[in-house]
Amino acid sequence: MADRPTFRGMVWRRACTGGECVEVAYEDGWVGVRDGKQGDDGPVLAFTAEEWQEFLQGIKAGAFDLS
Repeated sequence: MADRPTFRGMVWRRACTGGECVEVAYEDGWVGVRDGKQGDDGPVLAFTAEEWQEFLQGIKAGAFDLS
């Protein structure tokens, strides 16, 4: 797999709930996630495609529910 990309100049997809937004971009087998309010000025969390799939499966399974 390629080294972690910088995610600069990428197309970011935005998802919002209750005014809170997260942005996600895909590049060379990596998934970048950032705070929608900070945009290019904020940090980017980077996941491999496999890590991202495991994270999404955990969400669907309720692994991160606060209740």
